[in-house]
Amino acid sequence: MVSGTLFHYRKNSWPPEEYITKATLQLFDFDSAAPPSQAWRRKLNSRASKLKEFSITFTEAIKMVRLGIRLWSYVREEASYGRRAPIDPFTRERCKPSASHGVPLGGMGSGSISRGFRGEFKHFQILPGTCETSPIMSNQFSIFISRDGGNKKYASVLSPGEHEGLGKASDHGISSWGWNLSGQHSTYHALFPRAWTVYDGEPDPELKVSCRQISPFIPHDYSESSLPTSVFVYTLVNTGKERAQVSLLFTWTNSIGGVSHLSGDHVNEPFIGEDGVSGVLLHHKTKENPPVTFAVAACETQNVSVTVLPCFGLTEGSCVTAKDMWGKMVQDGHFDRENYSKGPSMPSSPGETHCAAVSASAWVEPHGKCTMAFAVAWSSPQVKFMKGMSYYRRYTRFYGTSERAAVDLVHHSLTNYKLWEEEIEKWQNPILNDDKLPEWYKFTLFNELYFLVAGGTVWIDSGVPSSDSVSTRTARPKVTKVKSIKNGVQVEQTACNGYGEDNQLPIPGKLSGSSTDSDDVGRFLYLEGVEYVMWCTYDVHFYASFALLALFPKIELSIQLEFAKAVLCEDGRKVKFLAEGNWGIRKPRGAIPHDLGMHDPWHEMNAYNIHDTSKWKDLNPKFVLQVYRDFAATGDFSFATEVWPSVCAAMEYMDQFDHDNDCLIENDGFPDQTYDTWTVHGISAYCGGLWLAALQAAAAMAMHVGDYAFAEKYKGKLIKAKTVYEEKLWNGSYFNYDSGSSSNSKSIQADQLAGQWYMASSGLPDLFDGVKIKSALQKIYDFNVMKVRGGRMGAVNGMHPNGKVDDTCMQSREIWTGVTYGVAATMLHAGMEEQAFTTAEGIFTAGWSEDGYGYSFQTPEGWTTDGHFRSLIYMRPLSIWSMQWALSMPKTVLDAPKVNIMDRIQVNPPTPQETGVRKIVKKAKCFNNSIFSCSC
Repeated sequence: MVSGTLFHYRKNSWPPEEYITKATLQLFDFDSAAPPSQAWRRKLNSRASKLKEFSITFTEAIKMVRLGIRLWSYVREEASYGRRAPIDPFTRERCKPSASHGVPLGGMGSGSISRGFRGEFKHFQILPGTCETSPIMSNQFSIFISRDGGNKKYASVLSPGEHEGLGKASDHGISSWGWNLSGQHSTYHALFPRAWTVYDGEPDPELKVSCRQISPFIPHDYSESSLPTSVFVYTLVNTGKERAQVSLLFTWTNSIGGVSHLSGDHVNEPFIGEDGVSGVLLHHKTKENPPVTFAVAACETQNVSVTVLPCFGLTEGSCVTAKDMWGKMVQDGHFDRENYSKGPSMPSSPGETHCAAVSASAWVEPHGKCTMAFAVAWSSPQVKFMKGMSYYRRYTRFYGTSERAAVDLVHHSLTNYKLWEEEIEKWQNPILNDDKLPEWYKFTLFNELYFLVAGGTVWIDSGVPSSDSVSTRTARPKVTKVKSIKNGVQVEQTACNGYGEDNQLPIPGKLSGSSTDSDDVGRFLYLEGVEYVMWCTYDVHFYASFALLALFPKIELSIQLEFAKAVLCEDGRKVKFLAEGNWGIRKPRGAIPHDLGMHDPWHEMNAYNIHDTSKWKDLNPKFVLQVYRDFAATGDFSFATEVWPSVCAAMEYMDQFDHDNDCLIENDGFPDQTYDTWTVHGISAYCGGLWLAALQAAAAMAMHVGDYAFAEKYKGKLIKAKTVYEEKLWNGSYFNYDSGSSSNSKSIQADQLAGQWYMASSGLPDLFDGVKIKSALQKIYDFNVMKVRGGRMGAVNGMHPNGKVDDTCMQSREIWTGVTYGVAATMLHAGMEEQAFTTAEGIFTAGWSEDGYGYSFQTPEGWTTDGHFRSLIYMRPLSIWSMQWALSMPKTVLDAPKVNIMDRIQVNPPTPQETGVRKIVKKAKCFNNSIFSCSC
């Protein structure tokens, strides 16, 4: 836990007074209009610099040339089928990445749209596995102000005018609009899932404007958090001596990103809803995917009038052009009320763009205030995977499968956003008000959660695929009879890769042992990254899962159950592995899959095909560690009993990697773990430590479920393996990288205590004595952290004991953001608070601060020591929540009796009637929600 005086001397990182005058802040001190005192901030005129991508060295290129050739061939082969390869380093986005991101829109799993801090809408991820990065510049908010009987007027897009693609003002498109905002007096403040933009006298010096962006990301709320909608609440304060007529304009393009607006057959139509909510529906047809309908709307009140222009175009030939629309707003400040009576527009022709506009207008008295609320929602009820089936998204459980649900979604958001904010503040305030924590940590903790919205998340409803779903699957995974023996009782289960015995998709659904609809959380997917398109990559989820466990534990358990089922399956289809060019089967029984797939998730797992991950040494231990941690944290004993056969199978599978029968697994001289370019020889600190931790977690779990023979067996293995591990790797101050004789075998690996991290996080005894743990962590801090630009970059993965960065391969010389957060969490568990926050602050400084490299809201997998990124918008940095886990361990973990499996297990032998699974089920009934006490 953090001491009471550790951070009292730290000044606030970015006090709002450095960005906004105190007088303006006081004007907005009502109705949440003022930005929070702790937030990530930027001025709107900040330069959005282009980001620099990493490059491999000549030596690395030589080593990887064969892989590169095979990968190139595979990418082209997939493209010939109209598919994207999960890893494609050869195709570059049209829009080069820049330091311009902000808080994304929407809840989880129904598609997302990102918004830059300067106001642009971009990174459209409406379709699964696709990300259209370029901004749609016609999607904008604009303001029109008239004073003194119209003699004093202001009109401007509420985004600085320095954007690529803007032509001459004489054009009939958006170049004709007033791009008059300099951004010098306007600021952006981000605290996910909300963001504030304050216009401090721009464009009208006597009008202060605050825009508050709100999305329904509410921990433990499995309905609201699935909704594809966001609200924009504008607060206007007139500091002048005369009335001001103010109109706000929201324009939106019938597009799902990229050039989709030009594909044709798109239709716009106005609507008038209940409670003053009105706007425009934009029906978007796709070629090979289900249609999408957007709704843009505003809420009419006693003081605010809402009008619409259902359709305008961006070219001279349009019936109403963007220039005409802008002129109408400059002249009148509103559209004609008759527009509501217009029916659907004519479908757009190929090459033609349909846009819509919603205006809200009001008079603001001298020194008066006014609030206007807008919303956008997108209804894409079906999600279709290229080689698989279509499913209904999670939100359809509450709003139905009609595309017109978009109307209900904007109505709900405009009438409920204040309740969202109440729940968000209840969640965030205890952390924000904790003076013992550094400010950068508090808002970065929340802002890193952007990935759960913008990380390509897909959340489907429980139930069978949608009625018009047609599978293009041509081969079935092998159905196997899984046999295991527990305490002399043979247990047989039919298992297949997501299929039941009749080869039909089972109804995905409720958590194990649940009996109520409230426990039904559907199925959840999120990408490893927008560049590494694989669902729920498990070696990375090992780090990121702390966020889901803390905030949406039912989703976390559902993901673990998916992998638990996969352990007991075999998919015998042949796959070519690109690193060596050899062939193997897609997924053997007993192995944890690397991922849940790409084009046919749950049914065609292991989209990753660089290496044969069934030979990786970290995946199975990571499964055992995660399910024990989740079991201990949630107290869900029914979950423990369901995953227990998979835990046994996963542990037994690892026996093949103990080559010398010393109970400790060995690596096989290739990159057989999450560091998939970093070769390991013999016993490794990383995989060996994970294995020790898995032995302890499996034995402890066995005791809880009553499998004492298993506990005794793995306790014995741990005692023997731990002795070998320390003899082979401990050098007096840290654990060597591996037991081989290569040039980097004595390197200091930042992640060497990953197993210990999970022991501390799960309430299990330390793997090593405290002196060794602190010594290794101090070595990592002194070398991997502080010897790289004075600790302002994070922890480099590998460091030679002479203080030089280990440049054995691309990954050894990288700084991985998520690993750094995990190392910091391990330090917190060890009582090394100052080193922990200094280590993690390096990620903030390099990635998020104004002095850094510009990776805010797109945190990459890692960067080199000169700040060049690899793989933007990546899953692993969610591990910052493991730091918060260490700071505030759940009561279920803290209060649980310690299970020290190093003590002698003394139990009466079970009777024949209480053995194996029968006994586990009986205990499950009496444990209820408590994992450690039973009153039977």
